[in-house]
Amino acid sequence: MNNSKESRSLHTPSSGPRASGTVAIRWHGTSLELLDQRLLPAQEHWITLEGASSVAQCIQDMVVRGAPAIGISAAYGVALAARHAGGGDWQTEIKQAIRELSVSRPTAVNLFWALQRMERVFDDCGALSDAQIRLEDEAVTIHQEDLAANLAMADHALEAMGLSAESGCDTPISVLTHCNTGALATGGYGTALGVIRRLHERKLLKQVYADETRPWLQGSRLTAWELVRDGIPVTLNADGAAAAILAAGEVRWVIVGADRITANGDVANKIGTYSLAVLARYHKVGFMVVAPSSTVDMSLQSGADIPIEEREGTEVREIRGIPLAPEGVTVFNPVFDVTPASLIDLIVTEKGVVQNPGITGMHALFG
Repeated sequence: MNNSKESRSLHTPSSGPRASGTVAIRWHGTSLELLDQRLLPAQEHWITLEGASSVAQCIQDMVVRGAPAIGISAAYGVALAARHAGGGDWQTEIKQAIRELSVSRPTAVNLFWALQRMERVFDDCGALSDAQIRLEDEAVTIHQEDLAANLAMADHALEAMGLSAESGCDTPISVLTHCNTGALATGGYGTALGVIRRLHERKLLKQVYADETRPWLQGSRLTAWELVRDGIPVTLNADGAAAAILAAGEVRWVIVGADRITANGDVANKIGTYSLAVLARYHKVGFMVVAPSSTVDMSLQSGADIPIEEREGTEVREIRGIPLAPEGVTVFNPVFDVTPASLIDLIVTEKGVVQNPGITGMHALFG
């Protein structure tokens, strides 16, 4: 590494007063630390990584998850590849790292978006020392930009909900969310959970209902953990209880994240999101998707074009080695489903809001 420039250590990006105290990604210049989200809430264990291969394995094994956090981690993986490149054929080493990271998860478009950014920087580097500096800078920038986007999305969402500071509304509302879209899944604040955090900051939040989110239980293990940790009122519920909660009439909005959004406004998100959208429409509850613009994939015309990851059946048949089903039973285990744009009221990004999304509205904002 060129010693004329010190490495940028990033424990928490832009740790201003509006950033969450929870972080899942820590950059130390020569290594990356990831909070092992598989072990939460029982254990807070950090894994130290010094190479792109180990980052790719952690993404595949769901040590880190959530589309923005996957993209950030992959960017740091490329920076690590440059940092530890041998020197003789350093270009090949970095290209191989990018390829390896690109196949770690298939659905979250942020992964490919981040790697494409890193690859553009790499292609413009003529020397290894230059690549080491510039690739690290780009990864840190991606991390910082994600936090800034989260904060902007929270402001856009409250304005679209008629709950901005200027609206004069001071009646707290209840919301329901699915999976984990908070600081653990992003650069440090949250997408859907960032909106919920902002509601709480403005004293406009009465209650959060958090789906447990089978089979990985991100809602119970991660979202509930984050919210309790930050003093935000949360009620945990089984996924199958969502209909009864919405029928009770207290919830005003279902707020979820996204792993990929297509040109017509269809959204791929954690399995179970589609059914929530159907329930929300039936019960006349608003349905909001909150995601950074890096999640928008205008190259895909509709949700039918999105590759949906399926994982092996053990994740459903058992939990941490404890059997829940007959051994060998056939399992259908898609990680995501696709919610049609026709069931979505708002798509919120840092660039702005698309109401009742469709091709026209998506192209107006994202070209």
